Amino acid sequence: MFKKKGPTTRKELFIFFLPAVLVSLVGFFAAYQFVEPSPPRTITMATGEPDGAYFKYGNIYKPLLKKNGIELKIQTTAGSLENLQLLEDEDSGIDIAFIQGGIGQLSTSKDIISIGSLYYEPLMIFCGPGIRPTRITEMKGLRVAVGKEKSGTKILSTRLLDLNGINENNTQFISQGSQISADMLLNNKVDIAFFVSSPQAANMTKLLKTKSISLMGLDRADAYKFWYNYLNVITIPQGVINFETNIPDREIKVLAPAAQLAVRTDIHPALIDLLLQAARTIHTKGGGVNKAGEFPSPKYLDFQLSEEAERFYSSRTPFLQRYFPFWVATFLSRMKIMVLPLLAIMYPLLKLMPWIYRWRMRARIYRWYADLDAMNSKVQGNNAPKEHVDYVAKLDELEKNVANINVPQPYAEGLFHLRMHIDMFRKKLTEMQKTKG
Repeated sequence: MFKKKGPTTRKELFIFFLPAVLVSLVGFFAAYQFVEPSPPRTITMATGEPDGAYFKYGNIYKPLLKKNGIELKIQTTAGSLENLQLLEDEDSGIDIAFIQGGIGQLSTSKDIISIGSLYYEPLMIFCGPGIRPTRITEMKGLRVAVGKEKSGTKILSTRLLDLNGINENNTQFISQGSQISADMLLNNKVDIAFFVSSPQAANMTKLLKTKSISLMGLDRADAYKFWYNYLNVITIPQGVINFETNIPDREIKVLAPAAQLAVRTDIHPALIDLLLQAARTIHTKGGGVNKAGEFPSPKYLDFQLSEEAERFYSSRTPFLQRYFPFWVATFLSRMKIMVLPLLAIMYPLLKLMPWIYRWRMRARIYRWYADLDAMNSKVQGNNAPKEHVDYVAKLDELEKNVANINVPQPYAEGLFHLRMHIDMFRKKLTEMQKTKG
């Protein structure tokens, strides 16, 4: 009786599959070198003055990003021009910034891209008591608050003034922030004040409610847009600020660049999707001079639109982020580069493994046929009875080795055939001993 053998042991399976596992791990490691790193947990945004819209919106973005595990640090600045300079400086630590439309034209950097415009920023021109110019050309020689240094307000106001032949050689320019400029206008320390701001801002509402202060309209607004195509012509309807008190008391045309979010080109792509999702939550409802659903928008940009933002506007939320939390979706997106290399490795392995497995199981059996065949060839040419006894001993050793072979049930037939052939050879040796005995 032969000893019955059990199934393949775990150790045997481990030894068999170990090479495939090692090959897969090497392939995984090689492909992983091309996987982009995970997004940073902390990013920094340049906003503007603490009393400005950029600062206010930056603090609205902050909790929305926090929900997805991203800490947004806010850095106050003088405004758009400083924001642009910080973005251009790769050592500044600034990843994102609010930029007023048209300011980006001052940059030659190739390391800045836009991810979308967010809302219109009307240019509000207020005139002090007794000052009622009908055109900007009439401001020559007056005291004009043009906005803080490095702010978008100053860039835009001085461009328009220069277009009308007004500069610091013939007019007194006062460069202060919006709060100080508003106070100076209320205290009759300036005659004209330029503000790039929402009409709903506290400073603007206060000026609009002051009877001695008037909001100047621009009859030649379309002509200014011709000269500066990043500007939009916005009509502020009569009574839209306060219907009860009829503020403003007439329909007014103003110019309005669009605020945009700009980022450095080395920002993680997943963060662009996250920022745009936050922007959609904040700005899509519109309000004031902004129509619902108009923003965020891929229009009114100073820089090239990023590829990720372009995909966002065409398909909205990324597919994976519709069904998974941000970090899970980001991980799966990063790992997609692994799929093809792993398939290239695993597919042939999966095809070869069954064949290799069959070959190894059969090799356990059929390799002993070489010893059996060698003994048979020698026996055919050797008639000495003493040598037959030696062959019987060798056959016993062979049979002992075969008895320890362990193969799965589907390969047992080959093992039984080997044992049968050994038994047939033993009978042949016995008959030859009897004949020569």
